[in-house]
Amino acid sequence: MKVIYNDGHVAECPEDEELHVIRHTAAHILAQAVKRLYPEARFAYGPATEKGFYYDVDLGDKKLSDEDLPAIEAEMAKIVKETLPIKPFVLSREDAVKLMEERGETYKVEHIGDLPEDAVLSFYQQGEYIDMCIGPHLTYTKALKAFKLTQLSGAYWKNDKNNIMLTRIGGTAFRTREELEEYNKLMEEAARRDHRRIGKEMNLFMLCDEGPGFPFFLPKGMALKNALIDYWRDIHYKANYVEVSTPLIMNRHLWETSGHWDHYKDNMYATKIDGEDYCIKPMNCPGGVMVYRSQPHSYRELPLRVGELGLVHRHELKGALHGLFRVRCFTQDDAHIFMRPDQITDEIIGVVGLINQVYSKFGFDYFVELSTRPENSMGSDEDWEAATNGLIKALEKLNMPYIVNEGDGAFYGPKIDIKVKDAIGRTWQCSTVQIDFNMPMRFGLTYRTEDNTEETPWMLHRAIFGSIERFLGILIEHYAGALPLWLAPVQVAVLPSAARAVMAALPGFFASTRPPEVTAATLGSEDDQLTAAFAVSSAEFPAVSESSLLLSLSELLEAPRTSSWQEADLPFAVEAVTTAFPAPTAVTTPFSTRTTDVSELVHATSASSASAGVTVAVKRKLLPASSRTVR
Repeated sequence: MKVIYNDGHVAECPEDEELHVIRHTAAHILAQAVKRLYPEARFAYGPATEKGFYYDVDLGDKKLSDEDLPAIEAEMAKIVKETLPIKPFVLSREDAVKLMEERGETYKVEHIGDLPEDAVLSFYQQGEYIDMCIGPHLTYTKALKAFKLTQLSGAYWKNDKNNIMLTRIGGTAFRTREELEEYNKLMEEAARRDHRRIGKEMNLFMLCDEGPGFPFFLPKGMALKNALIDYWRDIHYKANYVEVSTPLIMNRHLWETSGHWDHYKDNMYATKIDGEDYCIKPMNCPGGVMVYRSQPHSYRELPLRVGELGLVHRHELKGALHGLFRVRCFTQDDAHIFMRPDQITDEIIGVVGLINQVYSKFGFDYFVELSTRPENSMGSDEDWEAATNGLIKALEKLNMPYIVNEGDGAFYGPKIDIKVKDAIGRTWQCSTVQIDFNMPMRFGLTYRTEDNTEETPWMLHRAIFGSIERFLGILIEHYAGALPLWLAPVQVAVLPSAARAVMAALPGFFASTRPPEVTAATLGSEDDQLTAAFAVSSAEFPAVSESSLLLSLSELLEAPRTSSWQEADLPFAVEAVTTAFPAPTAVTTPFSTRTTDVSELVHATSASSASAGVTVAVKRKLLPASSRTVR
């Protein structure tokens, strides 16, 4: 693929840069189309992104809606067919400002003023449209083969809420139409899995104007959230973590000591108490540090693994809010590990092992990125080298491939980011593992060494889910709402298939974790039909692997007329007693195993029109060990 650079030379584009160039050119063609349709438009920024492109536009009093996107897209298609050559040129600062002023591009003029004095001011022109850009670009508009506009949103000029709100028009572009078609199919599937729609349909959570960015969890949603939290606690207790809870609101001086006030205060909510400034915590780490500092420690105690499911609040712009993915309050599954420098490799191995355990349980594939020392960092060269080598050694011991992001670490230490891929191939950033030299020193943390001197511990920040709320949103979309049985807020459902079907004695069915005996259903007489689904969480049965156990009522109802039954292949069976026939008969039939967690709907018909009704009693029964076969 040929591209043209801002000095005018044409060259073959590196393959890994092709999509970026295609999408950048698409942004210029978008701006040209908008200018043709809305001559009053003025343009701010229009970059390519990882997933597409956008342009921020000032349209004055004109408000666009989704219905306007097809017309803009059609105009883009016309520009592509015009096969306009795309040509670069360079201007002096004075001439660049003059050109942009003549064209009414006030945002570009302001942008020029923000650039260094020695910056090269290059422009690209296609037909009547001129844009300031460093390039490179496609050589002709016709080289843009496949594109689509996808959304409208708002964006503040320079991402500053004190500035004007612009209209952001977003889209995507690909090398071929086939790639675009694949993207369209992915978007259709993503829409089908949208956690906001599924969450509403399943009555899991709600969002409202009275609390934008502050999700309300409904009873079923709390059951789901608590199941995930219970799982988190279980695996962390087994890994020798202790759990703490720190205050939601703490004095400003704490956040000044931690550095958050200087670097993060615009995203923090603050209030006054007794005439002093207090902040609602945006992060759990300063509280965890205070817990450690509350008492002296010996080298023998380390590593000390301290977990917290802390509710944090961070201010997000209203236009950036998105379901459970981007909120203003969420539960962060933090843990802070206080350790000696020589313990780093073993602790990293333990943390990554825990992450692998969680992601494997949910069927996620993932990959690892290692971010190294940035230019503006704190700490000695020796500490950075030891910490980075410790991370590398741990990953190598785990035989875990990783991508190195040079200079992308936190200012206080190197880090590992773990990104998961969901069922439809989307990538999500969830887990992170960060070494911190900074905060222990800021708060004066120490431990008593073997030779009775005081040293500063290293601190490891780590999260598995990242945010409980966001992870729930990811899970809902990953499973398209068909959650694993142990997580599902509704594990049992009985559905009538005929108007005359009468269900009774169902309340409380499997309401407790170990029901000794329950009455499953009372069926209507004559030829009434019943559609029923029974699901039993295998978490109740330690001997069984975590697969769904589905009980077929049809087998129970047909039991008196069945001459033989297959051998049981699971350690649990069902006792069925029927009064529908002249001679009550007791039979035993096995559960059946399925890998899916979606309840099986079974149709059963009462065979005796003379009977007053059919009552089926269901009781768990443990079979002899000799007959157990766990799948």
